[in-house]
Amino acid sequence: MKNRLMFLILIPISLILTIYAKLYMSFAEFYAVEIYPVFAGAISFFTSKSSFSLAEVIIVALIILLILYTLSMTINSFKYKTTDFFKNYIVNIGVAVSCMYCLFVLFCGLNYYRYEFTRYSGLEIKESSKEELINMCEVLINDANEMRAELHTSDENTAELYDHNYYGTAERAKNSFNNIASEYEILKGNYPAPKPVRLSKVMSYMNITGVFFPFTFEANVNVDIPPYQIPAIMLHELVHLRGFMREEEANFISYLACTNSGYDDFAYSGTMLALSYSMNVLYYEDYDAFEKLYETYSEDDRNNLKFSKNYWKQFDTKVAEISKNINDTYLKANNQEDGIKSYGRMVDLLLAYYRESV
Repeated sequence: MKNRLMFLILIPISLILTIYAKLYMSFAEFYAVEIYPVFAGAISFFTSKSSFSLAEVIIVALIILLILYTLSMTINSFKYKTTDFFKNYIVNIGVAVSCMYCLFVLFCGLNYYRYEFTRYSGLEIKESSKEELINMCEVLINDANEMRAELHTSDENTAELYDHNYYGTAERAKNSFNNIASEYEILKGNYPAPKPVRLSKVMSYMNITGVFFPFTFEANVNVDIPPYQIPAIMLHELVHLRGFMREEEANFISYLACTNSGYDDFAYSGTMLALSYSMNVLYYEDYDAFEKLYETYSEDDRNNLKFSKNYWKQFDTKVAEISKNINDTYLKANNQEDGIKSYGRMVDLLLAYYRESV
């Protein structure tokens, strides 16, 4: 048991690394640029050989093993009337948690403290006027209307993707960084395609659209969601794989990659992502302006939004609420003080981007 207890030292070591990264952003950036890609490249080289999500298999297997191990410990404790099984159980769980936490810190946790993407993009985040927000929403609506007109409509009255299966979409997602990486060198890298999750509906019940699993360096995507949203989600998770963990940055970079991908369905997906966040902000800033702009959506755009609303409505359960609270706590624990509200900060980046464009 003493040998196993030594693994518990990984927890304070990991905490020290995290605190140091928080205090010295230059260290976190050095790690993200020089060391993290070595781990990501080496491990993803092997995990990419599997077409299915290894993360999904590992999570399901761990849940089953934990249940069986707990039952075994409980039964043996009562059977032999001893606490030895319980003590071993606690130690083994502690060792497993300490090892997993250490790997989490090394494989993605430190990246939460790196320099912001604005350092590489040159974008200036500053307070914007309501007029700037309205003007940007108008541009995004016009872009969305034009892009949607080029796409086919499915039997469910929503935009169709070009591929016959989501593995084809994933392969195109992998290549969608090529153009944007030529402008932002920090985004370069030979990373694998995202992986569709077989238990996607389970993810929907938890209100999860995608997950970057750092232990296998896989970008896992819920493919049960409305099809037009999938490309942007795939690219969002691939941004995490490239070492940018902040949610607003992942959304913004996903938008840039989508609109510069050369694929019309990807461009539409990214534009609708940006438009949804921007219009949500306008809704609270000026409802009258929001309502007026919403009237300028094309009928096809409205059908997509209606389809999405109806889809997510069926998963509006207590499970989704608990999952949202867990995600909020996770983000706050990893240098995103706004929690799930940090997703909305994407609009600040969009405004800075559009301010540079005009």
